[in-house]
Order: sequence, then structure tokens, then C-alpha cells
Amino acid sequence: MTRTLARLAVALGLSAALGCAAFPALAQTTATPAPADGLAMGVPDGIPDQASAQLGGIYLAAKFDAWEQRCVKKPDGSDPCQLYQLLKDDTGNPVSEISFFTLPEGSQAVLGANVLAPLETLLTANLRISVDAGTAKIYPFSYCNQNGCVAKVGFTAEDLAALQAGSDAIMTIVPAAAPAKTVVIKIALKGFTAGHQAIVDVAVNTKN
Repeated sequence: MTRTLARLAVALGLSAALGCAAFPALAQTTATPAPADGLAMGVPDGIPDQASAQLGGIYLAAKFDAWEQRCVKKPDGSDPCQLYQLLKDDTGNPVSEISFFTLPEGSQAVLGANVLAPLETLLTANLRISVDAGTAKIYPFSYCNQNGCVAKVGFTAEDLAALQAGSDAIMTIVPAAAPAKTVVIKIALKGFTAGHQAIVDVAVNTKN
């Protein structure tokens, strides 16, 4: 089961996997063309900072313990940001990722998130998320692409308060190859409150 989940090719820019134009795939922004002699000179590993990011590229704005504030560099400086965490199994293999984003005023949810799960996930079993010992909520998957299967999740004010007060969120999925089994993935919530406030501040400043 672990090997099955480990096959997920984790997309560093989650929103690119979701077809969001604001968050293009990192590979599209860091790839370096080969020089005339045909030798690839390489690029720095990981996400660049704001100063070295290209226009339209993702950069790392800040870290909040287990969370990363990832933004897209725009010409006018109104860089949209999300709060991202790469999720791993108990052996350290990356199996999923989650990215939180702010929503416009008046939205039914107060906070949105995109979750990318492995392609081998049993979609009909849905996605479940709980906080600490709380009751899990069930969320359907929206679609799958070459990177994985996507669930678009909305959180209520009560959900947000639980995330801010909690120690860990627990996400469960079911492998298609082993429908009788459940894979439990921990989402560390340390740093979530500060990270959430950071993307809220960006959204407010951009609006103003």
C-alpha cells in the first residue's frame, strides 16, 4: 500500500494541477534552456524566493513551521498567495498535498483548500478530514489528472476555528487496489494560524 501511494508525483505548485492560471506549475518557471553546447547548467533545487522568481512563477514568501506561504509573482505586485503543506506517510514518503486559499467576501465557506491525492485513490470512498479527536467531514473528489486526484474543499467558520485550535488534522483516503483498507495522513497544524493570517493579510492588502 505504501508503494502504491508513493507513486504520486507530487506537484510543487498544487494550483497548477487544479488548472488555476494564477499558480502555474513550478517546472514551467524554473526550467533552464540548454545552452548552445547542449549542456544543461542546472537550476537551484526547491522554490525560489521573491527576488529570484520570474514573473508568473511561484516563490516561497515565508515558512510557518510545517507550512509554506507560496505566492505567484505578478507585474503589479499584487501577488496571490496560498498556504501549502506537503503531506507524507509514516515512512516519510510524500503521498498528498494540501493548499489553503482565501475566498471572496460573501462566500458560503470562509476558507478554501485544494487537496491532491494519489491517482490510485478510490474516488467513491471520498476524502475525510477531522481535527484531533473531532468528527470527520466527508468531501468528494472533483476530478483526476496526471498529477493525482483533486478534492476542492470548503471550510466553515467553525471548521477554521478547529484548525486554528488543533494540534493535527487527520485526512483519510482509501486505495483503489485495497478498498478494505484506509490510509491515514496527518496534517500538522503547528504554524497554521500564523500562516492563515499571512495569506489573509495579503488578500486584504491586494484588495485595498
